[in-house]
Amino acid sequence: MNTTTDQNKNRIVPIIMMIALFGMISFVTNLAAPMGQVLKEQFGVSNFMGLLGNAANFIAYAVMGIPGGILLQRVGYKKTALIAIAIGFVGVFVQFLSGHSPESAAFGVYLLGAFIAGFSMCLLNTVVNPMLNTLGGGGNKGNQLIQVGGSFNSIMATFTPMFVGILIGEATKANIKDVFPVMYIAMGVFAVVFFVMMAVRIPEPHATNTKEPMGKLMSGALKFRHFVLGAIAIFVYVGVEVGTPGIMIYWLSDNPEVGKTIAGFVAGTYWFLMLVGRLLGASLGSKISSKTMLSTLSAVGLILILSAILSPTTNLVSLPVLQTSATGALSFGMAQVPINALFIVLVGLCTSIMWGSIFNLAVEGLGKFTPAASGIFMTLVCGGGILPAIQGGVADAAGYIASYWVIVIALAYLLFYGLVGSKNVTKGVSVTDDDEVPVDTASQSVPAEE
Repeated sequence: MNTTTDQNKNRIVPIIMMIALFGMISFVTNLAAPMGQVLKEQFGVSNFMGLLGNAANFIAYAVMGIPGGILLQRVGYKKTALIAIAIGFVGVFVQFLSGHSPESAAFGVYLLGAFIAGFSMCLLNTVVNPMLNTLGGGGNKGNQLIQVGGSFNSIMATFTPMFVGILIGEATKANIKDVFPVMYIAMGVFAVVFFVMMAVRIPEPHATNTKEPMGKLMSGALKFRHFVLGAIAIFVYVGVEVGTPGIMIYWLSDNPEVGKTIAGFVAGTYWFLMLVGRLLGASLGSKISSKTMLSTLSAVGLILILSAILSPTTNLVSLPVLQTSATGALSFGMAQVPINALFIVLVGLCTSIMWGSIFNLAVEGLGKFTPAASGIFMTLVCGGGILPAIQGGVADAAGYIASYWVIVIALAYLLFYGLVGSKNVTKGVSVTDDDEVPVDTASQSVPAEE
């Protein structure tokens, strides 16, 4: 009894630290979309070009995902997290330097900073997801703890575009320097968390003593159909999560009746609804399977996006958002926006639980392959840069609303994964270090997930 109590106490600080890092990931990642609006204004670029900063941030996942898994296996969770935090500080600092660079070089310096920051976000994701899943006990409980971390993630996601919206205001010539206060906060938080992490003992719940080379472990993970389809699902999901509000910011910002500040607050409402959804997911995660969550909310998201596409943009509705008064004071009020924006914002409730659900389903039953699978999984997070860039290109060619057909296709795939692709059907692959004992891994999934 005492041993169990001590183990539970020892888990509290690591859980808090992992949840804090979840917030760091969101803060830096969600700076990219509103920064794209600043870049559009300062450099007069297209929607596609404005989204390059976001793309640079996420493409870093494609470069660092697998090396991140190797690093995790070799140095453990704590050292990987410390390295990630240090890189994150450097990435934000380089973005800060773009505001002091010559006009001809500023755009390139910002993209470099976004790329470096993406390395950090990839490494942090490699750490926090498997660690929270394991600290929660795996299965539905693991998913529940990931949803708790996701709730804090959403708090930071709600705050970031709103803060940027306040800083750039309605100015027609927004500048990178306008966003410096956000960068100061990001660098300060990175510095504080780094030193706290150094002082705190972080157990290694997923550390494996296997002597098998990483290449063999990755090859083993790829034998699991549900993991491969899950990695594709995370590529698609992150693109949906980022592109859905990101393109909406551009659309509403270009609407003179809405403007940049309200656009940022409307996007913040999307992230706030993700927070609400994750809180609900955290409370219900032990009772409702990840499969049911993902399937149901993918279907609802499809209905909402189709409604946004098919509804006339002339129909206006009142949406409750934070606003700024003439004196600059914050207040809560109703903003008139096209009904399409309301449907898009409501998708935040649907995307809220998808990350934890997909990750939980994809790594279920992988055993010793989990760290290697996590690296592959993180590589596919690059979809958060690629899919929104594609959507931005469609928006340039066919219009903002038409670009949401990209989201329709993506949500249809997530529905397929939830209903069919997430079932573990792989047999005869050992997930322990005893390679002489084949294990029917299809039977290792949590019963509620079947």
